[in-house]
Amino acid sequence: MRELRGFSARFVYVYVVAMGLFHLYTAVFGNFEAYLQRTLHLAWVLPLTFLLYPRRLSPCTVAGETLEAPTCEAPAPPASSAKVGGIPWYDWALAAISLLPGIYGALNYGEIASRIVQVDPVTDVQLLMGGLLLVLLLEATRRVVGWPLTLIAAFFAGYMYFGHYMPGIMKGLSFPIREVIEEIYLTNEGIFSIPLGVSAAYVMIFLIFGGFLEKSGIGSWFMELAQALAGTQAGGPAKIAVVSSCLFGSISGSAVANVYGTGTFTIPLMKRIGYPPAFAGAVEAVASSGGQIMPPVMGAGAFVMASLLGVPYKNIIIAAIFPALMYYGAVLLMVHLGALKHGLRGMPSSELPDLRVVCRKLYLVIPIVGMVYLLLAGYTPMLAAVVGVALAWGVSLFDPRHRMGLRDIFDAIYMGAKNIPLICIACAAAGIVVGSVSLTGFGFKFVGFIFSFARDVPFLALTLIMVVSLILGMGLPTTGAYILAAALGVPLLAKLGFAPLAAHMFVFYFAIISNITPPVALAAYAASSLAGSNPNTTGFIAMRLGVLAFVVPFAFCYDPGLLWQKDLVGNLVSMGGGVAAIFAFGYAMMGYTNRPINVMQRGVFLGAGLLALGATVPMTLGGAALTLGGTLFWRDPRKGSLRPGKSA
Repeated sequence: MRELRGFSARFVYVYVVAMGLFHLYTAVFGNFEAYLQRTLHLAWVLPLTFLLYPRRLSPCTVAGETLEAPTCEAPAPPASSAKVGGIPWYDWALAAISLLPGIYGALNYGEIASRIVQVDPVTDVQLLMGGLLLVLLLEATRRVVGWPLTLIAAFFAGYMYFGHYMPGIMKGLSFPIREVIEEIYLTNEGIFSIPLGVSAAYVMIFLIFGGFLEKSGIGSWFMELAQALAGTQAGGPAKIAVVSSCLFGSISGSAVANVYGTGTFTIPLMKRIGYPPAFAGAVEAVASSGGQIMPPVMGAGAFVMASLLGVPYKNIIIAAIFPALMYYGAVLLMVHLGALKHGLRGMPSSELPDLRVVCRKLYLVIPIVGMVYLLLAGYTPMLAAVVGVALAWGVSLFDPRHRMGLRDIFDAIYMGAKNIPLICIACAAAGIVVGSVSLTGFGFKFVGFIFSFARDVPFLALTLIMVVSLILGMGLPTTGAYILAAALGVPLLAKLGFAPLAAHMFVFYFAIISNITPPVALAAYAASSLAGSNPNTTGFIAMRLGVLAFVVPFAFCYDPGLLWQKDLVGNLVSMGGGVAAIFAFGYAMMGYTNRPINVMQRGVFLGAGLLALGATVPMTLGGAALTLGGTLFWRDPRKGSLRPGKSA
């Protein structure tokens, strides 16, 4: 983002606050009709993109995330005398022009809504506005997200018109340019499809909620709580990183933002007590990435998932909670075992917040609890977020240091809403792909190709979809990667008999953990810049720490009990197997129980973990029994329970 000053800074501040107030208004009093709401949303955000994001991409920007030195170095901004507060004149012009398609769509909504697709002609003005929006959106995508999504969106936009020139299985039909513009501009199937609708209806409000959490002091209280709970334990700073990143990341929805938000504090602490820099960075990267799979707010992708599945958001929360707990449980265990293995103590209590003092502010969880209650009670996510905003303002009044006046309220709206371009533009660009797949039938061709290749081996199909999701996630923001992977992969998995919820969660997981998967592990690279470690080394350690995230998606495709989709007894058996898998994989990855274990013993634990996640009750119970037996036999009884070692 640009560093603004003077008139530009004041203008953008007022603009963003006004945009946030508009979305708060619609959240409270009800959204407009779908197409109109999405049109107005994009009309707000698209001009902001040209004001905040420069024409020249920094090498520090990958998949819409900004990495800091020493991972990369941003170039010096080009000299220009024709700037207003740091914004060149041509970006002011583009911002103004980008308003036109949205204004036209809003003013002519009645005519657009009453059109019959592929029957009513596309007027010259509509053709002009649609073409203008397509070009400007692709340029905005390039600036905000980077080249990968831009090229993908451009390919699928062109495929609608040039598809008949493609060879072999890629050969498609040729649609006139007016039908192409109609699909992506004048319907709810293209740019203004469900992904942009989620951004317009849900994401903006939750971003504002996040701004209120930060401004009211709740965000810093989360950090203090994590310090007080885990700071004195073996490897305390690493556990602080896991707990705080989990709490913070479940709201932020961005792995890289989470790394920089909590890692600036936790990584130096981990290094201070003796953790190697690469391990310290890996812990923060894994913990930060997992925030997007941790309810109650799992980033924008979870809202998209609920919309695509046509189920209440609470269903997504319930399904996601145990796999997320498994993920963080395994990370905490491996951090603990690593501390014991290297004899690392926690921090002195004198350097940590007093738990009793921290607990006096336990009322600060009221906004989170209130929001979660409303979500689980079946109220809309918009209402839950608005109530959360109001409660966050209310609890701030009890602390003079964070008491929010009118200017603080505007600042909170600005802090949250200014981050909307990444999500909104990614969703709009992904909508081009969704529209193209719908119009051309490309998705059916992809499904047919993979199905013919792996029809007798569903596991192979899962593996291929995993690879596609990981590759997309390496170059795209999580939400965009999930939308594209879902458009291509979920129909295939459904055809192979996997439950729709499990199929969506599968691609969602791998879109997220691409953040810790080299060669483009954005969260690991961000953490390495803070730790001063090798980015690739940090990434590979992060993969080892997050190993369950690579295994569990396969498990819940075969065992829906992990997603709370069986009867009570079946769910409990599956979850018992999940707990056993946490310990089995933890011991196997770290090579340590309360003493070092050899390669053979690690292999046994690895096999036990896989068995514990099996789809049948005998496999689950057998894996759990093997894990328990290995734990009892392969530990040193003289060491007693797991405890801190000597000081580093």
